[in-house]
Formats: sequence, structure tokens, C-alpha cells
Amino acid sequence: MKKIITFGLLFIFLTSFTSIGIHKFYVSIYQINYAQEKKVLQITSRLFIDDLNNVLTKKYKQNIHIGEPNESENDVVLMKKYFTDHFSLKVNGEQKQIIFLSKELESNVVICYFKCKDIAKINTLEVQNTCLFELDSEQQNIMQSTIYGIKKSVLLTGDTIKGMLKE
Repeated sequence: MKKIITFGLLFIFLTSFTSIGIHKFYVSIYQINYAQEKKVLQITSRLFIDDLNNVLTKKYKQNIHIGEPNESENDVVLMKKYFTDHFSLKVNGEQKQIIFLSKELESNVVICYFKCKDIAKINTLEVQNTCLFELDSEQQNIMQSTIYGIKKSVLLTGDTIKGMLKE
């Protein structure tokens, strides 16, 4: 009986340490820069490929393969749709169209490039981002900006989906 209790406690002890060591970070990073001379907001997002594929597969109920050899045009179309549905910007209180430009892979991260054009002046910049929130409750989206040389960051979570990057 002592052996069973000892092995049981040892098993619980070891599994508690391995679960701590395997913990995954649920973070995405978005950088928004204002190019005043071009009147454009330049946006870069960095998301883990597996998280992006998992959320797209879950949402659209089909296997998605962004960043994999069998990636299809439909996969990219669904990715663009997902960003349109979950990521938005308001400049001076007005909703702006976010235009997808391209994507590239860096290790296990997909980097997406976007822009918002025809922005003559920024008095306020409000961001709303719910990307990946339905995948994990611990998801955090770090929003960073550089506007008129001033840097600002805001952390968006499931509880706080909007933030002001310029007020």
C-alpha cells in the first residue's frame, strides 16, 4: 500500500512540474506606424502559425494550412476574412479600411503586413482586436504604435478588446 501511495504522489509531483514547463504563451504582437509623408498607417502583425491555423480551422470548420507546403488560395482568403472580422481601426472616430498587403514566415511565426491609406492627420487612434481570443482565454494582443515619433502600447485581452493608441 505504501508503494502505491508513494508512486501516486511521485506521479502527481512530476506531472505538476512538466505541466509548468510546457506552458505556452498566448501572445500576438501588432506594430502600427504612421508614415506622415505617405499619409499611411503601416501595420505589421506577428502570430504563431499553429495558433492562426487552429483558430481558422475552428472558425471555418475546414483544415487550414497557412505557412505549410499545402497552403491553398482559399486558406489565404479565409485568413484575410478573419483579420477583417477581428481587427479594426478608427482614426479620428472614423472606421478605416485595413488593406492586407502580404505575409511571410519567420520560424514558427506568420508576419502579416497591412496598411490604411489616405490618413492626413491623426488626432485619435482607437484599435479593436479580438484575434485568437476564441482559441484561448489567456490570449493577449500587444498593440504598439509610433505616431508623430511618440511610442505607445496597449495590451488587449478577452476582457479589454479596445484601446486608444493616440488620444
